[in-house]
Amino acid sequence: MKSTTSPSLWRPAIGLSLFGLVGAGLAYAIVATGIAAALFPVQAEGSLVRDADGTVRGSLLLAQPFTGDGYFQARPSAAGYDPMAAAGSNLARSNRQLARRVDEATAAVAAREQVAPAQVPGELVTTSASGLDPELPPAAARLQVARVARARGWPPQRVQALLDSHLQERQWGVFGQPRVNVVALNRALDAAAHAP
Repeated sequence: MKSTTSPSLWRPAIGLSLFGLVGAGLAYAIVATGIAAALFPVQAEGSLVRDADGTVRGSLLLAQPFTGDGYFQARPSAAGYDPMAAAGSNLARSNRQLARRVDEATAAVAAREQVAPAQVPGELVTTSASGLDPELPPAAARLQVARVARARGWPPQRVQALLDSHLQERQWGVFGQPRVNVVALNRALDAAAHAP
């Protein structure tokens, strides 16, 4: 049987496929990236945190570990704060291993902050879904004010004022919850320590 498909029918199909590939796959991506970089340059580069000399120290979008009592601590990370291994613990609430880990973490945080275990907010002892959440609710950050102030030799009011200045309300007054970016807050602590 002879084929009824002529070569002239293939040209529009191939042309449309190439247009879709180049137009939607390449041109659109270049234009969208260019617009994002022009309108939101910091966010388009990953909200990087840089020193005065331009050295990248982290990102406002990713939690990182801070050592020493003079810093606020972020949520624990199931990924060890490694962005290439982002993940939660994937343990169910009914899992005994999770319950044991949370109990141990609660006791450790209570001892570190010198409070009763019942006062420890869950965000300080549980991981986020990504394991890299850089933000804490205000209550979890406020619990750490006294320790940070003691370690830095500052009055607690000075640390509390810095925390209050970094409090972010709900996005557009509607979405999410009030929060504090721990990376930004710790950077502000160091900047205040070196300020004249």
